[in-house]
Amino acid sequence: MTTYTKPEEELEEKEEESSMSFLDHLDELRSRLIRSAAFVLVAFIICFYFSDAIYNFLEIPVRAAMLKSEQAAGFGIKSDVNSIWDLPDGAEVDFALPTDARVGGALIQTGGTIRVKVRVNENGSRDLITTKPLIINTATVLPEGTVIPMELYSTTSGSLNPDNKLNVGTVQGAFNLYIKVSFYAAIFFAVPFLLTQVWGFVAPGLYPHEKKYAAPFIIMTSLFFLIGCAFAYYIAFPRAADFLLGVAAEGELRPLVMADDYFDLIILIMLGLGLIFEIPTVTYFLSRLGIITPQMLIRFWKFALIIIFIVAAILSPTTDIPNLLVFAAPMMILYSLSIGIAWVFYRKRHKEEDVGE
Repeated sequence: MTTYTKPEEELEEKEEESSMSFLDHLDELRSRLIRSAAFVLVAFIICFYFSDAIYNFLEIPVRAAMLKSEQAAGFGIKSDVNSIWDLPDGAEVDFALPTDARVGGALIQTGGTIRVKVRVNENGSRDLITTKPLIINTATVLPEGTVIPMELYSTTSGSLNPDNKLNVGTVQGAFNLYIKVSFYAAIFFAVPFLLTQVWGFVAPGLYPHEKKYAAPFIIMTSLFFLIGCAFAYYIAFPRAADFLLGVAAEGELRPLVMADDYFDLIILIMLGLGLIFEIPTVTYFLSRLGIITPQMLIRFWKFALIIIFIVAAILSPTTDIPNLLVFAAPMMILYSLSIGIAWVFYRKRHKEEDVGE
């Protein structure tokens, strides 16, 4: 019968690999840091070329939330379509003024609704023309056929068209933003390579049978990090943005959303949830090494629950309970999953040791 043991050759091999001098370890660390930095630099250059496309992808959730909030506040086009640019020639819609404005010599307050018709010009531009007179206190303040000033709807039509963009506060703001976008994107795409370098540095201190965990370590870490970022982008952040901008909509306010502040917020949430989703991966390796047991995880579940809600409160940009649960729920599920992972692989480790005896 084949037995599993830690023979003397394996111990001797580990001792030989672990007998590197302090300077040898420093040299190994230096070479791996240089490789990692070079890889990130190349990834940064590539990402900078596509930085505008990357940022446009990252800003989709907040622009969608801005659309909802503007529609809730009654700003812009009141129609089933998202923008005036989607309406055909001759279409009639209700238009609510996004701000106090003087139209045709009359001062109309924010939210004032006017029935308008879309006119498509030869150059592709669109005009909004009133189809009915606006009467206030029996006086006609806006006659039929009045053209609505374009500045009132070109950037406030509640759409995801190129006119509806976030803001930068300085001349160099866009350049600095794209530098930051490129750097974080480079780190994101370099994660598998960086993990390979980390494993290569610590591998000499492991037993040969432990080195076979390299592939699972890299694959699981990269996969769960990607799942965490996707959860943040598609579920967690949109709900938080809808809540925050919805508060502004209730007060008929339009927040001036700065691109740099928004990017810092969504990256914080994506990185935070990406790291949190590593809980099963960490549990897998610690249980395989015999450091944690399923009984230990069950025993400390109350303390884990407190920590989960503290971390969720830190990551969540809102103060409401539903959004807090959006961040806390996946952590609780992951912790429960980790108990099952620890139970399976801790038992497997004991079986291997029993066979070795």
